[in-house]
Amino acid sequence: MNIFFSWLAGLVFGIGLIIAGMTNPAKVLGFLDITGLWDPSLAFVMVGGIAIASIGLLVAKKRTLSFLGLQMRLPTSKHIDRPLILGGMIFGIGWGIAGICPGPALVLVGGGVFKGVIFVIAMIAGMTLFELFNHKKSKQVPKN
Repeated sequence: MNIFFSWLAGLVFGIGLIIAGMTNPAKVLGFLDITGLWDPSLAFVMVGGIAIASIGLLVAKKRTLSFLGLQMRLPTSKHIDRPLILGGMIFGIGWGIAGICPGPALVLVGGGVFKGVIFVIAMIAGMTLFELFNHKKSKQVPKN
């Protein structure tokens, strides 16, 4: 049952991204070009998504189990630290270069779009490099 609802949520999300134009790198780059020919339409998509998700989050915060009977695992940290800021900046650079972010990239892969495939491969490589670096860093013993 959980797999079905995960599939359904992914399907609805993917269709929404396509309808909103978020899988079109030219439209995304137009949104990011605030000093040129700015296209504010994706701002409305984001505001709409945030509004709907906020309603869901308010409902979720009042529950201990999901509607499928699974334990609720909501984020609790409100800490803004250096890795969060640095990661956000790197994400923004990648988004600005490619005009693609992870969700729409997966939709592009599903549609057989070569640029999406290359993006996802590069994204996985970046996450793998981070994990290798972070794993190696956590194994180092601090010197006194």
